[in-house]
Amino acid sequence: MGERHSTLREQRRLETQRTLQAVAVRLFVDRGYDRTAVTDVAAAAGVSPMTVYRHFPTKEDLVLVDQNGPLVAERIAATAAGQPLVHRIGSALIDSARTLTAGDDRLLLARLRLMISTPALRARHLDSQYVLQQAIVEALDADTADPDTAFEAAAAASACLAAMHTALVRWAQDDGRSDLPDLIAKALAAAFGADAPGPG
Repeated sequence: MGERHSTLREQRRLETQRTLQAVAVRLFVDRGYDRTAVTDVAAAAGVSPMTVYRHFPTKEDLVLVDQNGPLVAERIAATAAGQPLVHRIGSALIDSARTLTAGDDRLLLARLRLMISTPALRARHLDSQYVLQQAIVEALDADTADPDTAFEAAAAASACLAAMHTALVRWAQDDGRSDLPDLIAKALAAAFGADAPGPG
């Protein structure tokens, strides 16, 4: 019974986060990121500022935090360890993009546009990319006791994330008309050639 309550509590928490993020992004797009305070987001969502901060510790988190990291790590952990690193990481990035864009991708598109156009968000995005890189390295279960193995895993993760970032910017620039997983696959192919995974 306690497990069911825990699952319901987690579902409610995720739903609250999605609602708060959607409200915040709408306000940031309508009013401007710098002209919108967390208290404005709280008022528009009908909650206290403390509730917003409990789910999103910083204003930047309202745009940048998502479930992509755990999703990518889960996909990587499910891949065969014998595959090349670029293939394992790239396939996970493509697959997670497919999952994230399966429904209504307008929120993701608006978040990306804000990240591209807002200097404070671009700077924090670098931090979130580092966290994602670390999650990827951990999911690869690389032998971190061996410095060369850990270095190779971190380098492969970084390079794949740079290719994905290029695809995300292109997708935002073309107003989401392109298929994001295909763009990521093309960016990976441009960077890695035959070693890159295909879109499907």
